[in-house]
Amino acid sequence: MPKKLSVAMLGASGAVGGEVLKTLLAMPQIERLTLLGRRTVELPADIDAQAVKRVSQHLIDVDSPDTYEALIAGHDCAVCTLGVGQPSQITKAEFVHIDKDVVIAFATICRQRGVRHFELLGSVGADSRSPSFYLRTKGQLRDALVALGFERLSLFQPSMILTPTNRYGISQALTLAFWPGLSHLMFGPARKYRGIRVETLGAAMAKNLATAGSGVETLEWAQFMALTA
Repeated sequence: MPKKLSVAMLGASGAVGGEVLKTLLAMPQIERLTLLGRRTVELPADIDAQAVKRVSQHLIDVDSPDTYEALIAGHDCAVCTLGVGQPSQITKAEFVHIDKDVVIAFATICRQRGVRHFELLGSVGADSRSPSFYLRTKGQLRDALVALGFERLSLFQPSMILTPTNRYGISQALTLAFWPGLSHLMFGPARKYRGIRVETLGAAMAKNLATAGSGVETLEWAQFMALTA
């Protein structure tokens, strides 16, 4: 009998978060799923009534942990897919606030409230010593989460996330057109830079919750594919 899990999730309204949600709803071992966000997420029309009963949604202020602190207690796992879709469209300060500070606050509450397994959607190459502002910020977030001391911390670090539709204009249109072909040329250590379909990444994050593990684990392209094989 699979172990039953209760999951709290921040970021289910995003592209990856939506795919995580779809897979979680189809997993019988998820007995409780709490969605936290600034807006209500529309659940897939084809899910069964029993799955709907396992879901609760709460509108929160992500800048105020006191609006969701009481909702975290009693969950085994937490998934965070919150992030800025187009960092170039906002200031550096705004990016740091959303992609790092808000996530650290959420993770801190999760740790204090007894969550044992925390999953984060990050980025390949995240390194607090990186000369890249984007990767350095992602690395600082990674270091902060490691320091919290979760029983299990799963850091998902994709390269290019391939969505079925263009959401951000010409630059993404070019990426969606050419990256899949370039990915086939990436072998060995370079495989981690292969593009990953958003539905595959979301399914991998969901399915990883039902696997055994402990400590800090970094998951990249090869691990995503193994989890969804």
